[in-house]
Amino acid sequence: MLIFNSRDKAFKSKISAIATDEKCKFRITVPRDCKCSCATLAITKEGENECTVYYGMFWAGMCSNDYEYWEIHFSATTPGLYFYHFELDTPWGKSFIMNVGGGLGDFSAHGNEFQQTVYDKNFKTPDFLKGGIIYQIFPDRFCNSKTEKKDVPSVRVMRKWGDEPYWREEQMNGIWNNDFFGGDLKGIEKKLKYISDLGVNCIYINPIFEAHSNHRYDTADYEKIDSLLGTEEDLKSLCKKAKEKYGISIILDGVFSHTGCDSKYFNMYSHYDTLGAYNSKESLYYSWYKFINWPQDYHAWWGIKLLPEIIEEDENYRGYICGENGILRKWLRCGISGWRLDVADELPDIFLDDLRKAVKEENEDAVIIGEVWEDATNKFAYGQRRKYLLGDELDSVMNYPFADAVLNFVRFGHGSYFFDCIMSIIENYPPQVLNVLMNHIGTHDTERAITRLAGPDIEGKSRMWQHKHNTLSPYDYMRGLSMMKMASLIQFTLPGVPSIYYGDEIGMQGMKDPFNRACMQWDNQNEDLLKWYKRLGQIRRGSTALADGEFAPVFCENSAIAYERNSKDSSILVAVNNNDEETKIFVGNRWENSYPYFDYKCENGYISLPPHRYAMLSR
Repeated sequence: MLIFNSRDKAFKSKISAIATDEKCKFRITVPRDCKCSCATLAITKEGENECTVYYGMFWAGMCSNDYEYWEIHFSATTPGLYFYHFELDTPWGKSFIMNVGGGLGDFSAHGNEFQQTVYDKNFKTPDFLKGGIIYQIFPDRFCNSKTEKKDVPSVRVMRKWGDEPYWREEQMNGIWNNDFFGGDLKGIEKKLKYISDLGVNCIYINPIFEAHSNHRYDTADYEKIDSLLGTEEDLKSLCKKAKEKYGISIILDGVFSHTGCDSKYFNMYSHYDTLGAYNSKESLYYSWYKFINWPQDYHAWWGIKLLPEIIEEDENYRGYICGENGILRKWLRCGISGWRLDVADELPDIFLDDLRKAVKEENEDAVIIGEVWEDATNKFAYGQRRKYLLGDELDSVMNYPFADAVLNFVRFGHGSYFFDCIMSIIENYPPQVLNVLMNHIGTHDTERAITRLAGPDIEGKSRMWQHKHNTLSPYDYMRGLSMMKMASLIQFTLPGVPSIYYGDEIGMQGMKDPFNRACMQWDNQNEDLLKWYKRLGQIRRGSTALADGEFAPVFCENSAIAYERNSKDSSILVAVNNNDEETKIFVGNRWENSYPYFDYKCENGYISLPPHRYAMLSR
């Protein structure tokens, strides 16, 4: 008999974060031979003097002859992280029920605390993303419209579309990331129908503001579109056509933790006619930067001197970005629908609070997505616990825990580890955040999904080694295509919003930067995989269960799993056999006579799947 399971509604009525003033029922099952005379819920709110409060539980009846129930309804009036365990009074002293892993509670004096996230009851997230699909574009490498590029700096090296990106230092002549292929905003606009055919309703574009590297994370001017990409009018045209003709929203990358040293704000090389912080202590921008010994010695992002760090607490800087006529509002007024925040864990709370206020005042339904690689509810950074998802800062984050869970399951097949990762996020995140999580399986910062699935391990490997192994063997590539179908099926059916990194849908491969940032292969597409992605898009956009349905594990045995998504008016079941032999997966009789999207049905409560195959049923 289980003592407690925080991921089972028989023991905890809300398997998620709860709102302020929302009641959550806790139940524990206690052996009668403990002779328990009193049970308490011991709960501590982090940050409030770490004082534990004890709530007496009430005896709630027998569970068989050998066990009894103790219950309590808990609610909190203020947002925050609450950590809890249970204590029993017995004739032999105190007994403790602690978290022993996987959401399970058992008698232990050395287990961990359980986490209960409490968010502000007024916290809302944008509706337009729910049930949708995101498409991520690295703009220099997606599509060159062939329109004339004006005012392009002469130091940029223009390359032939489809050539291999520079990766050796000698190729770049000492100037890193200086090769460009000419992808632009007009090129994205030209390919809107292609993107729409994938079922996409949101495009996330990596930085587009003036900068002097091909990745443009070294912002030179927040007020200007980079000349190679186009103009402000081009962005307005893209946003207008995407929204009005295809129902697609555009979100931009906000890089606010650092600028480029070659920017109008720092101006190390005096390329701009402004007085930069490097030029004078009288500069309007001097207070933005963390000088140790002006002007040569300053804090830089990860020690990269090309990227001087910003003091985001600086009132002048916050006004420039978040003010009434600041950068955030300027581009929202051009038609974008939100921001993805680069290295959000390096942005202080005071800046994120101002940022949310500015964005939501301008457009209540605009989205704010943070780059956070871990569980964003309990992230500890820069000496404090972060409060990203309690209602005052972010709407969503890039969901790296899900990405790791999906890719590791498809590659290695550990079903129990997969479910533990998924349930941990479901348990800790507010439900309205869960439904808009950016669920990727590859980005501009990671190796291509097909490479990670079917290629060699690249941990600790040099660029030289990555270049040598950048192309999969024909056998591994075919195996990778099959693995991509399994991974994307899971990705598209988990809570949140699947995000496709441009080219993954046509089988592009590549190690880490710069190999994962190659030109879109418009003339070399795997049509079978592309057709598969289009089919997933159709299924997703036609199912309310995949928009906001609750997630429920159904089966887990070795490398075979099954789970459901259940909403008020529909249900979806996904079953995956990643074993090397045929497996019978028990899903229950209620799935008989349901609609099969693929080849396999439920018979007598079971789905029989050949090795490395999958089923998807709808009710």
